[in-house]
Amino acid sequence: MEAAHRNHMPIHATQKLRVFLVFGGVLASLLFWMSGSLAQDPPKTKPPTFYRDVLPILEQHCQSCHRAGGIAPMPFETYEETRPFAGVIRRATQEKSMPPWFADSNVGRFSNDPSLRPSEIATLAAWAEAKSPAGEIKDAPPPRCWAESWSIPRADLVLKMPQAVPLPAGGDIEYTYEIVPTNFKEDRWVQMAEVLPALRSNVHHAVVYVRPPDSNWLRHAPVGVPFTASTLTDPEERRGAHWTDNDVLLVYAPGSSPDAWPEKMAKFIPAGSDLVFQMHYTANGRAASDQSSIGLIFLKHAPEQRVLTLQLTNDHFVIPPGAPDYRVEARGTLPNDATLLSFFPHMHLRGKRFEYNLIRKKMSADGKPDYEIEPLLRVNYHFHWQMSYRLAEPRFLRAGTELQAVAWYDNSKANAHNPNARAEVRWGEQTYDEMMVGFFDVAVPAGVDKPHFFIRKKEQQQVH
Repeated sequence: MEAAHRNHMPIHATQKLRVFLVFGGVLASLLFWMSGSLAQDPPKTKPPTFYRDVLPILEQHCQSCHRAGGIAPMPFETYEETRPFAGVIRRATQEKSMPPWFADSNVGRFSNDPSLRPSEIATLAAWAEAKSPAGEIKDAPPPRCWAESWSIPRADLVLKMPQAVPLPAGGDIEYTYEIVPTNFKEDRWVQMAEVLPALRSNVHHAVVYVRPPDSNWLRHAPVGVPFTASTLTDPEERRGAHWTDNDVLLVYAPGSSPDAWPEKMAKFIPAGSDLVFQMHYTANGRAASDQSSIGLIFLKHAPEQRVLTLQLTNDHFVIPPGAPDYRVEARGTLPNDATLLSFFPHMHLRGKRFEYNLIRKKMSADGKPDYEIEPLLRVNYHFHWQMSYRLAEPRFLRAGTELQAVAWYDNSKANAHNPNARAEVRWGEQTYDEMMVGFFDVAVPAGVDKPHFFIRKKEQQQVH
């Protein structure tokens, strides 16, 4: 219509002109077809190559585990290392079993989500199908520089357990503790931290606590040597070994990532503090010894906010024998304002699903008390990949906000990891027992410590 208007052509054409236009269109189409038939087929898209297309994906999404000294059984740093696994990589990425990530994609967004984009999955598949060409090494991206065996950059300080812990070949191993003095002459703010087990295959999980100089927790326990609760002579300390109000510096479990906080946030270690390693070891058929370490990267100045690790825990459940979907929950309200940062769910071999929710109380249409649930995270739990989930956008929560953690357990024969489907299962330290812990991290003003955060103001009301 625009062309007709520009040429002042009437919209209605004569019959003679209409026939001419039709004949001309057919002729043009015929000539175009003939020219395409006589010409050579257009060149096909070049297949992806390792150096140009595949290696950038591996560096960004895979090498944190698949590298020399990483937790994966094979490195993917060079073409020679990667090529034999091209088919395995294609299958694992198409099935989305790698990179490991277990959060429901319909609930929340998380900054540490390593999932591949569809285009990246297609590139890896096309590379495998093209028989894994290397390409030109000049196309390779700059290699990522990893500190040896660590996922964080080179640490400002590495603190190692002073003595190795001897581990038996079999049987239950009681929680093992080792107190490590920091000898800090001044307060330190930790922006990044990572636990590095010497024997990953034997470490079920580790929790590193900060024991400030004025704390009485485990005050009569030996320093610099491994001990267990049963070896302590003080009955009160034997009971208190498993529960403490002291700050958690870091939680480690297989598959977990290091802590890394934004520039204006950090965890706090007062001058003169000790670090208390709580190690949960499991035997794997071979006697050995472990001497784990923690790497710390310090903030050079005091931050605006202090990070606290809190938890929602239920230790009073009983899972019936054979139950395929047993539900356990824990709830709590924030005593003061806080910014929600991340989650770390923890269960054992019967763990199936875990979720965190916000609970809002309201009145129903008929005037009765009611509530609504806002899901924050839903995880299809995997015992061998206990991961943290960091919110892409931290969430400010008012004092009185109610948080809920819900865990589901599969105690049936259908659970391949279940050590005994006929057992009635309760809270316990060993992996054939169960746990229900919903760790979560919050940011509070830098001058607020954990005891003061839990002081509730009388005038505070429940948030609705």
